[in-house]
Amino acid sequence: MSFRRFWTMFKARNREFFRDRAAFGWNFLFPFLIVAGFGVIFGAKSYTEYKIGLFPHEAVTVTPADPRIPNGLRKLRYTKFIGIPTKSEGLDKLKHHKIDFLLKLGNPPYDYYVSDASPKGYVIEQMFTLSLIPPDFKTGAQKKEIQGNAIRYLDWLFPGILAMNMMFSALWGVGYVVVRYRKNGVLKRLKVTPLSAFEYLSAQALSRIFLLMFTLVVVWLGCDFIFSFTVLGSYADLFLIFFLGSTSLTALGLVLASRGTSEEFTTGILNFISWPMMFLSEVWFSLEGAPQWVKAASRIFPLTHILTAVRKIMHDGAGLMEVSVEIAILTLMTLAFLVLGAVMFSWNK
Repeated sequence: MSFRRFWTMFKARNREFFRDRAAFGWNFLFPFLIVAGFGVIFGAKSYTEYKIGLFPHEAVTVTPADPRIPNGLRKLRYTKFIGIPTKSEGLDKLKHHKIDFLLKLGNPPYDYYVSDASPKGYVIEQMFTLSLIPPDFKTGAQKKEIQGNAIRYLDWLFPGILAMNMMFSALWGVGYVVVRYRKNGVLKRLKVTPLSAFEYLSAQALSRIFLLMFTLVVVWLGCDFIFSFTVLGSYADLFLIFFLGSTSLTALGLVLASRGTSEEFTTGILNFISWPMMFLSEVWFSLEGAPQWVKAASRIFPLTHILTAVRKIMHDGAGLMEVSVEIAILTLMTLAFLVLGAVMFSWNK
């Protein structure tokens, strides 16, 4: 491997990116606009379906017909009941916005828990107290305190927006660009140079990883200056997870770029992979209460493991040992994608 040839390709790709002002600006503007939109328009407000956790309950999905649920609460619309075995597990889900309201099953007066940082929780609390119809209203309900600091919805959402931006930038910045080069004959011309496939792919991957991390730092600092995000864990650990995540997503982009010759077909494949990843990896909302097969499907995506690890570090103060499973999975995915992309890569159409 020639470092000089590698460095030439690395610089050329970076200059191409920075000179494309539209793409350069959008990589910074897009995630910031999403965060600002949720922060200003919604604040901590959210969408219409409300998730109510019930403990102690052995089933995951609970029907409104369960006689242990208060009479008035059963009749509320736009609600989903989720069974939770223990109080501690329910409180953890409540703090992390996986459920909006936690109710202890039993005889009145009912004990319930709600996060003051959750607007959906506030709405459910008001609906619940107003729904206590006879004979429930005679004994009412009692709100219990939640230990520890509440996590804002914006704090929970922010890592998802960053990871989503990384995903689109990695897949399109590597997969689509290399396919375009192949279609235009650029790769065919490079083939007759001393540049090897390994040097070319390494330069493309490291250039994209550098740009992803550079964008991440700038967007994080800008948004944090305005919204003051809370990070309980180590910033170094967060940086490491995002670095592993960007490497894994870039390697996936190399797989998509290895054989594609049609920009239109590649666009379809990129959308086919990126959009399900965005919706199943808990970027915008939790999958709590979703069918088990949906949760299992979400684990095949690197974005899921990136967000799981980042939120553990950011919101729970976890260290690298606590996210070692996610680190191992991302590392294995990266190696698998790199090997597959290198084996399949072709210079020609």
